[in-house]
Amino acid sequence: MYVILVYDIGEKRVGKMLKHCRKYLNWIQNSVFEGEITEIKLKEMLAGAKKIIDEDNDSIIIFKSRQERWLAKEIIGIERMTTDNFL
Repeated sequence: MYVILVYDIGEKRVGKMLKHCRKYLNWIQNSVFEGEITEIKLKEMLAGAKKIIDEDNDSIIIFKSRQERWLAKEIIGIERMTTDNFL
């Protein structure tokens, strides 16, 4: 599946969450990640994320799609991190 993950968490936990999410998805902008991931890996990632966040004050939003091609992405301004793979 293809996911876009967005989080809004306290400053003290941002570094840990960034490092954790980069293990699973492509970092495209501050607190925004996207990429292909299996259901099992997504569950693994979320289990780790739940150990980092404060569920009373922080939030994680995940948009899911069967494939990236079902999403239309438009970028206005500069693209922070490209998800293209160069060989």
